[in-house]
Amino acid sequence: MSSEFNLIQQYFSRPTPDVVLGVGDDCALLQPNTHTQLAVSTDTLVAGVHFFPDADPDLLGWKSLAVNLSDLAAMGATPRWCTLAISLPEVNEDWLASYAAGLYRCADAYQIRLVGGDTTRGALSLTLTVIGEVPVNQALRRDGAQVGDVIWVSGTLGDAAFALAAMQGRLQLNEVDMAALAQRLHAPTPRVALGIALRQIAHSAVDISDGLLADLGHILQRSQVGACLHYTALPSSEIVADLVAHPDYDRCVLAGGDDYELCFTAPAVQTATILALADTLNIRLTSIGAIVADGGLQCVDADGQLMSFNLAGYDHFAC
Repeated sequence: MSSEFNLIQQYFSRPTPDVVLGVGDDCALLQPNTHTQLAVSTDTLVAGVHFFPDADPDLLGWKSLAVNLSDLAAMGATPRWCTLAISLPEVNEDWLASYAAGLYRCADAYQIRLVGGDTTRGALSLTLTVIGEVPVNQALRRDGAQVGDVIWVSGTLGDAAFALAAMQGRLQLNEVDMAALAQRLHAPTPRVALGIALRQIAHSAVDISDGLLADLGHILQRSQVGACLHYTALPSSEIVADLVAHPDYDRCVLAGGDDYELCFTAPAVQTATILALADTLNIRLTSIGAIVADGGLQCVDADGQLMSFNLAGYDHFAC
């Protein structure tokens, strides 16, 4: 049977020429660039909570890193390094090879280096820490929203939540639509290039991991402002738009998790610049409302009438 160190050497060690010292010692040695600050984020994915126990390990490898990269994107940080702590109920060589392949495919796509971590026996869980760099005083933060800012979101909302609803039997989809939505759930695209481009444009940003209402709420709380959303402006894919009559529509679009899009606020004078960014990066960027002085988080319909929702984002410890 493979030892802990053999597993690390076989599956999670690759040459890292741009790292002072990577996998194989008590600590990695990293050399940050001058005039930058480090952005650090950690996420844990647990089998049966964040993913199905029989999830495709290759896709899981991609997603476990991608969701962390989304946090770096929300800060406008350039990805540099990551560590992985993995708990395994048993050694399954095929599973490990597939997981590592997905992880490294994501790492290569976003030029981030795996420089250390840990393996242990236990229930299947994956903890990744990512480290990025951002120029001093240019990090995007949740506490910078200003009254009058336009609220923007990237991509579309609700795709991953509807994919999960279908997997749980709450929705019937044809094979083509299911494959498209499942791709959004299992292989999210962290908006790293967008985050970097927004450094000196946006006033605040957050990634949408627990649902638009919950994550925009973090910006409002930290910035001590309110927001007015325009319901008809919320961006959805063609598949989700066709599900508007489904009873889960509002929950999936407004409060569904796993979108991993960026929600950000920027002054109105930056609108043309942001729309140009959408073309340059080939990303859909949609203005969905505005920051206001108070009143919490409100949403209005096409006639400007206030709408009421009994929705909350994902919370691990909610009853």
